[in-house]
Amino acid sequence: MTGTKPKVLVTRRLPEAIEARMATLFETDVNEADGILAPADIAEGCIGKDVLVCSITDRIDASLIAALPPSVRMIAQFGNGVDNIDVEAAWAAGLTVTNTPSVLTDDTADMAMALMLALPRRLVEGTQMLMRDRAWAGWSPTSMLGHRLRGKALGIVGMGRIGTAVAQRARAFGLSIHYWSRNRRPPGLETPLGATFWPDLDAMLGAVDIVSLHTPLTRETLQILGAERLGRMRAGSFVVNVSRPELVDEAALVAAIEAGHLSGAALDVFEHRQGINPKLLALAENNKVVLTAHMASATIEARVEMGETVIVNIRAFMDGHQPPHRVLPDGVPKPARLASA
Repeated sequence: MTGTKPKVLVTRRLPEAIEARMATLFETDVNEADGILAPADIAEGCIGKDVLVCSITDRIDASLIAALPPSVRMIAQFGNGVDNIDVEAAWAAGLTVTNTPSVLTDDTADMAMALMLALPRRLVEGTQMLMRDRAWAGWSPTSMLGHRLRGKALGIVGMGRIGTAVAQRARAFGLSIHYWSRNRRPPGLETPLGATFWPDLDAMLGAVDIVSLHTPLTRETLQILGAERLGRMRAGSFVVNVSRPELVDEAALVAAIEAGHLSGAALDVFEHRQGINPKLLALAENNKVVLTAHMASATIEARVEMGETVIVNIRAFMDGHQPPHRVLPDGVPKPARLASA
């Protein structure tokens, strides 16, 4: 590609600084309307393009991959998760897929901790009460009583980068740390956190007060918190999810809260393809659920770093090198340079 700028389609608006940098480095076509593009529009927009820069709102399935013009050689995801992309189909089509890992760790962990505080301490409810009742009578010994975090047990499902960052924050708040993960973490990580590894997820769920989800969405983790596992959770416990909505059986979660088995949930992600579940909204109105608008990674710093990572991946690929954040299908061994990524 010497002397020729890569041609790139960007499906959503990105931070101004990133769009300006892309415009300098690439021939960039940005979806100015910032709405979710139909698959046919993505395929048409990719005519003559080398790279598709997509986001988690784009469904890059096998049929769309088959419809992409032959000029497209790379799918550069603006996001950490790639469950919206059929990675196997992309691999079979000879397309390189990349993502933007690592840059979201601190912001996502901060949000998980904020939600962990908001629910038992009734923070949203307290704010709404003041806004609704401007004649608030003031403090009283029995008003707005919640529960303290110190001394409670936190169960982390998925002890990767984000799960570890959550554990570090939670430890400072006096929670005991328990975790389930596909692989046990080394003593150098467990010991400073006082973390207890549970090889049996079901057993851990019955031993903790808060369950926080931080595992990627895979075939194995789809609805990892289903009705049966929610029933195994300790009575009065909470669920926190800043990861993927598909990790939880939402209907079963609603039923467990409505029945009083669980005290509530704090969710930054939830099913909303047909609109937010009215029962979930009703629980939020009754202060049993805290809902935030998929904001875990919504910091200026994170979005800019994500954009810079996309640019690094594209430049490496177009220069004939292995992009540092390539995503491969399960079972395909990573090249040595990516093994520790």
